[in-house]
Amino acid sequence: MTLQQLKYAVAVADTRNITEASRRVYVSQPSLTAAIRELETEMGIVIFSRSNKGVTVTNEGDEFLSYARQVLEQANLLEDRFKKDGSAGSGNKIFSVSCQHYSFAVNAFVDVIREFGGNEYNFTLRETQTHEIIEDVSHLKSEIGVLYLSGRNQNVISKLIKKNNLQFEELFTAPLHVFISKKNPLAEKEEIQLKDLEPYPYLTYEQGDFNSFYFAEEPLTEVDFDCPKNIQVRDRATLFNLLIGLDGYTICSGIISHELNGPEIIARPLACDEHMMVGILTRRGMILSRYAASYIEALKRHVR
Repeated sequence: MTLQQLKYAVAVADTRNITEASRRVYVSQPSLTAAIRELETEMGIVIFSRSNKGVTVTNEGDEFLSYARQVLEQANLLEDRFKKDGSAGSGNKIFSVSCQHYSFAVNAFVDVIREFGGNEYNFTLRETQTHEIIEDVSHLKSEIGVLYLSGRNQNVISKLIKKNNLQFEELFTAPLHVFISKKNPLAEKEEIQLKDLEPYPYLTYEQGDFNSFYFAEEPLTEVDFDCPKNIQVRDRATLFNLLIGLDGYTICSGIISHELNGPEIIARPLACDEHMMVGILTRRGMILSRYAASYIEALKRHVR
């Protein structure tokens, strides 16, 4: 087993496509396929299931790849720390983040690329579902996760974090706010009551197979107050377009980047005793890469 074979396997897992993976690691498709088959034979496992529909990761392959990512990350850390020929950090720069839909998480990611990007890098930012964030960090598809805990979801999410050998570090705790268009009639209010929201569409991020209030990205759901109009979306741009186009709203921490999202979206405090604690998710006991350390510092700057 070699580091090169592990890099090939991780590339295939990330892309789910042999052709794209071969481009990413700069090797021919036959060579990539042969290297992975040799790895599977040596380890006595089947990492990938192949069909005319593409490549999928097997259950034992998923576990193997979580360890492979750790090995590759530690190898990168060794090179960064001990290479004396000036090439440390100049090779394959890999860094991934999985997060809920926070503009400050994007701003921090931009800072890391500006600091380390150079002429060649392979960075990934996934704005995704809550359960997937936990899985991504657990299997080291992402080194950092960003999500929130509240009094309503903390028990369930904390158990999942512990079960997956992860740890949660608080970034900040904030009272609840409402994101609305500055043209929304509620924009004139200094504080919004829950009953004020009833005439407007509630925009939330859908959570797929885990579509329960424990995994909801919004700390209040339709069971907490009367909201007869509900729209679920997958991405932040769609949500903000609907906020403007339909006078919709969503409930969040109140931190917004006008640089990224424009001046049309504003935040107003919500008259509610609930709070949300936004924090960083990492693999327990794992030494962070310099990219991850820089990202965490950038997050702290942007939420300050």
